[in-house]
This record gives sequence, C-alpha cells and structure tokens, in this order.
Amino acid sequence: MHERSSVGELANSLRAELNRYSPGGKLPSSRALVERYRVSPVTVTRALAQLAAEGLVVTRPGAGAYRAEPRGRTPVAGDTSWQEVALSADTATELVPRSVDASGVLVTLAAPPPGVVEFNGGYLHPSLQPERAMAAALARAGRRPGAWGRPPTDGLPELREWFAREIGGTVTAADVLITAGGQPAITTALRALAPPGTPVLVESPTYPGMLAVARAAGLRPVPVPADADGVRPELLEAAFRATGARVFVCQPLFQNPTGAVLGAERRREVVRIARAAGAFVVEDDFARRLVHEDAGPLPAPLAADDPDGVVVHVCSLTKPTSPSLRVGALAARGPVLERLRAIHVVESFFVPRPLQETALELVGSPAWSRHLRAVSQELKSRRDAMTGALALHLPELALPHIPSGGYQLWLRLPDGLPEAALLPGALRAGVAVAPGRPYFSAEPPAGHIRLSFAGVAGPTEIAEGVRRLRTAVDELTA
Repeated sequence: MHERSSVGELANSLRAELNRYSPGGKLPSSRALVERYRVSPVTVTRALAQLAAEGLVVTRPGAGAYRAEPRGRTPVAGDTSWQEVALSADTATELVPRSVDASGVLVTLAAPPPGVVEFNGGYLHPSLQPERAMAAALARAGRRPGAWGRPPTDGLPELREWFAREIGGTVTAADVLITAGGQPAITTALRALAPPGTPVLVESPTYPGMLAVARAAGLRPVPVPADADGVRPELLEAAFRATGARVFVCQPLFQNPTGAVLGAERRREVVRIARAAGAFVVEDDFARRLVHEDAGPLPAPLAADDPDGVVVHVCSLTKPTSPSLRVGALAARGPVLERLRAIHVVESFFVPRPLQETALELVGSPAWSRHLRAVSQELKSRRDAMTGALALHLPELALPHIPSGGYQLWLRLPDGLPEAALLPGALRAGVAVAPGRPYFSAEPPAGHIRLSFAGVAGPTEIAEGVRRLRTAVDELTA
C-alpha cells in the first residue's frame, strides 16, 4: 500500500474496518498496523489515540487496542418548549451594582512567600500533575496537520464527543461547547440564563469564584443552606417561590468547600423543583476526576438524565491536570444552547486549537487512566494524613464531613477563635489557609477555614503545616 502521511487518513481507514471486529475484540498490533499501512509507529499511536478519544476503541497498556463496547442507551426525546418562557422572563426591578470582590478567588491563586506551607491552593501540586504525559501530548498535538489552524467555534468534534461520553446518558457531541476551563463556562452560563438585577440561587456555603462571577454580571446571589447530603430540597423550593429566580447553581459532587455529595433522592428532587419553577440548574461538575480511592461508584452527572434541558452542565480538565490546561465544556440542550453559543463566541471566539489538540491527545493516551488512578490514590493518602494530623493537633476545629473526593477540608472554628485574626496569624507561623467568609453570600453562621491537601508536596509537609497552624491557634487563644 502507498505511504500514508496523515494520521487522519489512517484513523479513517481503521474506523472503516472496525465492523470486522466484535465489541471487545482485539485489533491488530501496532507493529502489524505499521507494516500493513506503511506508516511510522508514531502515526499508528496517534491514530489509535484519536479513535480512543472518539470512544471507538479502548487502549490497554501492554495489551493492545480493542473495539469499544457500543453505547447502550437510546437518546430520550424531551420537551424543551418550556425554555421559551424561562429564557424570556425578566423579573428585574432594579440593577445590582457589578462591583466584584475577588479576594476569595485570589487567595487560592496567589503563591505564598517561600517556605510557607500552602494549604490555600486550588490546584494539584506539581508532583501530582501529569507533566510528562502533558508534554508528550503537546508534542504530538504540535505535529498534527492543521494544529495551528482556526478550530470550529464550538470546539473540535472529537473533543466534544469525548466530553459527551464522559457526561454520559443522552448527552451527545451536538450538545457540547468547548470552553477555556470551568470559570469561563460558569460566566457564560450565568450571562445566558439570568438578566442583570435578578436573583440566582446558590448553595451555602459555595465556591467564591462563582459568587464573584454572579456579582460581576449584576446578579443577586441568594443562599440556600446545604448539609452533608447537599442542598436541602425544601429550602430550595421555598427559595424559588420567594425570589422568582430562574437559575440555581450547584456542585452535586464533592462540593467546594464542604465536600458533600448530593444524595440520590435529593438529585431527583432538585431537578424536579427547578423544572416546576421554570428554572435552570447550572451543574458545576468540577471534581469528578478528583475522586478518592475509597469513594466507591460515583453518581452520574445530573445532566446525564435530563431530557427536558433543565441542567446546564459545566466540567473541566484543569483541576485534574494543570492550572494551564484550561480546557472545559458546557453541555445543554434546547434553545438555551444557541444563547450559550452566541455569548461564548462573542466573549472568546474559540479555545486555541493547540490546547484542544493537546487535551485530545492526553485523554486518548494510556497515560490518562494511569494518571487518574495515581491521583485517586494520592488524594486519599493526603486526605487521611491531614485528618489524622488535625485530630491529633487541633481537635477543637470541627470537621463535620470527611469527603471522598476533591482536594479540601472544611473546618468550623470554635467560638472565641476569630477567623479574621487566624489568617494573618497562620501566615506568620508559616502556613497559608483560605478564609471561610468568602464562601458565604450572606452572613456566615460561624467562622470557618478551608484547608487544601492537594497543593502540598506530601504527608510530611501536611503534618508540618498542621503543627504550624497549632502554633497560630495557641498564640490567639493564650
């Protein structure tokens, strides 16, 4: 056969021949494909990675490539006509000033001085990031034909398909827009769904970055209390009635900062309540790939079982990889998707193609699953190290919930230990922590701090950081 210079051509040939293999059947070895198609091993690897990202094959390290099992669920045709009313409703009576307090976001982005233990971070420590795999993916992406060309505004089709499969259920690539990470996706969603001056319901406590985005858009965040099983449905229903809100933003899985997982019955109730109110649920699924080794099976995203288009889904590759791999997705169905698309294009045109190609190479490589397993093991180990050190050195700090995913612990301070004084005291002792106040959209019930166990080098540094925090507490309570 003549020489094939394009990875795409080889992928097309392999795709056309997949029906020769039964689901789960093994494809020819890489060496056989090199000889049959007269291409380099790198071309074979990249073509198989492309098919893996499309969900057509599964690669197993040391074993080869196999035809993937078919998706077993038939898409459900839902009724999205209700969105015409929800999207056109404008209940604003007055505009809310768009002043933004970014301190709650900046505290997780700012690097502390040298020698300070970083318990305030929001990303994986460099030792946990897949740096070699990302470098290899970037190199392969740079060699792809057209890698520096203009991508489709909605994102590369293969990457949209990968995100759709990850979300699961009835979500398809046509429902997905590629974004520059989770934060821009939330910004786009809130701008699309809520006119300035209107209320938006949020969990209490919740992610400060989302509160900042809402206020920047002129929205009024209204808190809905949550407990260890997530938002309380009876209070959510009452909040919809009292405010007339058309949007509820939540993190159903490993919520930031509490680490709570929305219970099975509450998951159904949240979507039902929003649907009855003619409202959208913005699902920020930021921590699905930060699951701990002992978590057990995870619930599917709310968007996976949502034929009526109630849920607008947000997810990202940034948290489990690197702060600089800013590739995420928005998923929605019905008329709202066109509004999301329009705002996304106006704000950013598109996500740079080299970044999308790199993400596609990464998630299609065998290194991706290995990385996720390693992160799962390490996060559990570090969580256990931090909870053990806190129980030993700081038992007076209440830890109501030990999470099985995510990267942080949420601690309630005892009466008499002021949050505002603890932060600078901790920094003087050589440890940086995140204050609890920015996580509340109204007055907090008590002082809190958030401690990250993912942004440090390991258990030894965790133990040292907790000892330093003990020193700071002793100075304030002496």
